[in-house]
Amino acid sequence: MAEGICKKLYGTSMFIQSAGVASNAEIDPFAVEVCEELGIKLRKHRSRSFKEMEAWGDDISSFDLIIALSPASQRHALEYTRFFSLNIEYWQTLDPTDIGDRRTMKLDAYRTTRDQLLKNIKKRFQSIVAK
Repeated sequence: MAEGICKKLYGTSMFIQSAGVASNAEIDPFAVEVCEELGIKLRKHRSRSFKEMEAWGDDISSFDLIIALSPASQRHALEYTRFFSLNIEYWQTLDPTDIGDRRTMKLDAYRTTRDQLLKNIKKRFQSIVAK
């Protein structure tokens, strides 16, 4: 979700790569739906892990900043600081995956997460000119 929001706001003015501790073949359909409400297209997005990025030849040391959205991803990202000069930030965000038992409740939880990410991204990268 965060990658899609950044690309919508900033286009190619910065390089954004989404990664996590674990990879999933498909992005969560609730994330797709709430992002499409803002014109953010995620249907073709694929989640990837740090390990996949490295296997594909991505150089983790070339990144300036890793933003962790969960304690697990923060711990994983901090391991990279043992070898590389990276800035790590942790943004506490709601994990909407297990919230609610009805569709409307789930969508509301995903909207909350989306809006938290949108607010944090705008605040963190306010100095970058929006596209």
